[in-house]
Amino acid sequence: MDKRGLQRGIAACYMRGGTSKGVFFLAEDLPADPALRDRLLLRVIGSPDAYGKQIDGMGAATSSTSKVVLIARSSRPDCDVDYLFGQVAIGEPVIDWSGNCGNLTAAVGPFAIHRGLLPVRGQGVQPVRIWQANIGKRIVCHVPVRGGLVLEDGDFELDGVTFPAAEIPIDFIDPAGGDEMALLPTGREVDVLQVPGLGDVPATLITAGNPTVVIRAASLGLHGSEMPADFNRDAALLARCEAIRACGAVAMGLAASSEEATRLRPATPKLAFLSAPASYQSSAGKAVAAGDIDLMVRILSMGPMHHALTGTGAIALAVAAALPGTLVRQTIEAARSPTQPFAPEQLRIGHPSGVLTVGAQAQFDGQQWQVAKAVVSRSARRLMDGQVFVPASYWLPA
Repeated sequence: MDKRGLQRGIAACYMRGGTSKGVFFLAEDLPADPALRDRLLLRVIGSPDAYGKQIDGMGAATSSTSKVVLIARSSRPDCDVDYLFGQVAIGEPVIDWSGNCGNLTAAVGPFAIHRGLLPVRGQGVQPVRIWQANIGKRIVCHVPVRGGLVLEDGDFELDGVTFPAAEIPIDFIDPAGGDEMALLPTGREVDVLQVPGLGDVPATLITAGNPTVVIRAASLGLHGSEMPADFNRDAALLARCEAIRACGAVAMGLAASSEEATRLRPATPKLAFLSAPASYQSSAGKAVAAGDIDLMVRILSMGPMHHALTGTGAIALAVAAALPGTLVRQTIEAARSPTQPFAPEQLRIGHPSGVLTVGAQAQFDGQQWQVAKAVVSRSARRLMDGQVFVPASYWLPA
């Protein structure tokens, strides 16, 4: 049969998780061949789009909204579902499967319950045990339920999201490092990256949640309270940031060259820059007082500055804050008096949209740091459920 001019529907759910949105699928509803699957998912999102708008797809032309999630029942005895996350490039035919999305993690538990992938108690809080397949880590998503249904409405307010919703606490179990990468890949709390054209840039290279390169705002000649609208218009500044991120990727062993990191691994590592607490006004006009935060952070995602803070970035920063000697810990302690000890279980991060509280539990076992878990609260909501349509020809090999 001639497939030209026809479309085919795929069961999908469009969900917000934290400060991100993405298209959620059951893995069994997609082609098993990775190349065919990725070609299809690119078309779902509307990439690559030379106009940078993703008009002919479900993406919304930002790194926070150009995302896909694949969910399946888990064969692991300690998990209920497997979760695979894809960060879809906007202008290039690339889906980066190298890292997790901490924000969309909040929607994984609700989606699994919506799809009937696990039995649900009548009411209370339903823990959903998640295997994060991108990074090989366990996560527990605590989903509020009533009568076997997910409670999505509530009064939990999340800076970066306009409307309140039900709170979903998330435990990132043993979030540090992994089978292929240590918590501190170089073994040092602070490295000095030799960035072509920029010189020496001190950085903390850490793998927790996602691989992350953390630098001081001053290394970019910034004060740390910059906002996305102005920051993202400065092409030269974005290029400097990418040069640092790519150099960090090489130092962490994630890419053979800076060119490879930029071309093939745009989603990870993330680049964050930080500064001491200062008062500023959020993107929504909310006053954030210096005394309400422990640290001021801006993080980049797929090139531009993120409008809030990535969930995995928050995890990385919380873990780094728990380790003496990192740039994160140095910055926090330099801004506090000796009579104000810092508690890493309650790190308050000032970001463009407001404040996020995250915590990590870490201890030194005599040889290395062990991180039991990191905890952050998010919210999630179904936006639309049904079918997403793509031309039928995309189910066939290119």
